[in-house]
Amino acid sequence: MATLLLTAVGTVFGGPLGGAIGALVGRQIDTAIIGGRRVEGPRLKDITVQTSSYGSALPLHFGKMRAAGSVIWATELVEHKDTASSGKGRPSITSYTYTSSFAVAVASRPIAGIGRIWADGNLLRGANGDLKVGGTMRVHLGYADQAADPLMVQAEGTTRCPAYRGIAYVVFEDLELGDYGNRIPSLTFEILADPADTSIGAVARTILPDATVGNLDTSLAGFSIDQGSAGDALAVIADAVPIACAVSGGTLRIHAAEPDAATSTVLLPGPAAANKESPSSEIKASGWSRKREPLPRVRQCGVRYYDVARDYQPGLQRGIGRSEQGDLDVIELPAALTAGAAQALAGAASRRSARPADTISYRVTEIDPAVEPGAFVQVPIASGLWRVAQWEWQQDGVLLSLAACSLSGSSAPLFTPVADPGRFNAAIDLPRSPTALAAFALPWDGTGSGTAPAVFVAASGESAGWTGAALLADLGGDGGALTSIGSTGRTRARMGRTLGVLPTASPLLLDRRSAVDVALVGIDQMLVDANLSQLLQGANRVRIGSEIAQYGTAVPLGGGKWRLSNWLRGRGGTEWAIGTHAVDEPFVLIDDALVRLDPATIGDPATTRVVGVGLGDTAAIGVPIADPLATQRPLVPVSGKAVRQPDGSVSLRWTRRARGSWQWLDGVETPLNEEAELWEITVGDPAAPAMRWQTNSAALTVTAGQISSLPAGASTYFAVRQIGRIAASMALRIDFPT
Repeated sequence: MATLLLTAVGTVFGGPLGGAIGALVGRQIDTAIIGGRRVEGPRLKDITVQTSSYGSALPLHFGKMRAAGSVIWATELVEHKDTASSGKGRPSITSYTYTSSFAVAVASRPIAGIGRIWADGNLLRGANGDLKVGGTMRVHLGYADQAADPLMVQAEGTTRCPAYRGIAYVVFEDLELGDYGNRIPSLTFEILADPADTSIGAVARTILPDATVGNLDTSLAGFSIDQGSAGDALAVIADAVPIACAVSGGTLRIHAAEPDAATSTVLLPGPAAANKESPSSEIKASGWSRKREPLPRVRQCGVRYYDVARDYQPGLQRGIGRSEQGDLDVIELPAALTAGAAQALAGAASRRSARPADTISYRVTEIDPAVEPGAFVQVPIASGLWRVAQWEWQQDGVLLSLAACSLSGSSAPLFTPVADPGRFNAAIDLPRSPTALAAFALPWDGTGSGTAPAVFVAASGESAGWTGAALLADLGGDGGALTSIGSTGRTRARMGRTLGVLPTASPLLLDRRSAVDVALVGIDQMLVDANLSQLLQGANRVRIGSEIAQYGTAVPLGGGKWRLSNWLRGRGGTEWAIGTHAVDEPFVLIDDALVRLDPATIGDPATTRVVGVGLGDTAAIGVPIADPLATQRPLVPVSGKAVRQPDGSVSLRWTRRARGSWQWLDGVETPLNEEAELWEITVGDPAAPAMRWQTNSAALTVTAGQISSLPAGASTYFAVRQIGRIAASMALRIDFPT
């Protein structure tokens, strides 16, 4: 029989395929659809975790697929220690992070590249090729001339480190593991095995390079073979797309089991009757017989596949079959498909299952060389196309077994079904964004001694894909060395720039007239309203320019732009900055997202620059510390008065305010909060005064003689400043009395 012959031929020509391809050919000759035994070929399964076991099979990937890999090399975890302090009197915090370097083999044939990478189900590498955590990644494509990875060579030595030629693998160097419980996560890779989608024919040509592959043009987004032989792989494919195999002239031919319009056919001669000794007595008289089997029990077929619209998660599509009772036959196809393509395959399989098997036993005394197992023929005693399922040489002719077939696409559905892949929560792929950075000192809040500068850093990014930045201090030395001072964390500060000028207003009243538009760095961030009670409790404090203020109303304008109004102005003793605003000033919301720096690590705030480096930054970002004396500078005195006395002298009076003392308590002396009380009074600008005095009390009498000695054109106001241990306050202006 031909089945036995072809099994033997398949063993010879298949080599390591053994008898699998021969058995496959035999089954194709016997039936229109591969049937009989069920082979253990490639299977569709859930996305599995990576392995690190010796002897694990590496799959063949085609097109674009998602799969786990096998860890083939790894270093020990490397511990990193970081100690950060928030200042004198505050506890220091020591944190430990871990990194690892390792290599993962992903395919046993060359690939075109690696797309996205998932770690424990979350994206480690986005569609733009950006890693979501620190570290570097290198891809070795698996060609025969690839060199060994330099990191692995450095760790193992030149003589002990293979290049893994013919194997595609990915090397991660110093990958940060903090997001994965300080362990190597379970990785799955989007493997770009081929530059474009593949086809069943391309898969067959790769695994059977010596075979002749015909019209197997069914397109697949991807396909994987992770176990079994080439024959088993084709048998699994044939469950969804029927395949015919034959050996002709020592060459294995593989083609679609259903012809198309371009398929050539052979017209068989009339049937010949058998002689008396023929074993096929049922066709002696006419030379042929026809047999139609009853409808199969299977009434509907479904296809399980990897859905490309759902990040390659397994999906199931059903075809439209017969309405009567019967079984559902699920085809496990390890291919990446769209829902529509899977539904089309399921529908075609269902329509094939609705056709009863129709066969003809046909005897001829002469045969065309083109008529061989798998060939398509026409017969004079029946219409339609028939495929030679098997043939048998007999003493009085050749007995052909013919199976009915139809043109591919001729049994198309009456309507186009709508395929739905189902709901899916995709892993968030936020692009890395550069770091926006600002550093500034804030007035003393009353906690601690108030002798050290309270320096804060605001850092943010355009989107939630910003994962923080390392902070360093440039102390201004000649060597240009940077000192690590901690990190920003991942919480984004709400910061940006002003689009207009915040008008001048009184710090004593609720400013309901002024408004200013701001553009936030993070266009997805929100600003909220606050009522008067909330404002009085400190809500919505912002640093805008050099002024600290509070806004009550925030109106979104779209695109990360907001209009802010209803202000409390000059907060924290910054009344002096109310009239200094300009366009494009820095804007920062003062909240828990700010990072407070340890004064011991930043040196002199007036000369130190704060440097930030994040994953999305192509270069380090350095900014000076704005208003570095804000914490240690005394507050501007208030309630200044100048009274001319009858003798021509002028008496000056003012009221002291103290740093960190923000409660106005009746009957209680305002704290000094300085080493000594010292005041400087000048006539005119303190930088170029016409006359200068110093006093230890909040009062001064300027004699008539001193006033008369002022040069002509001298300024007509007094400037009063408190002299602190580090700096002098801004000046209080007191006009000359009339």
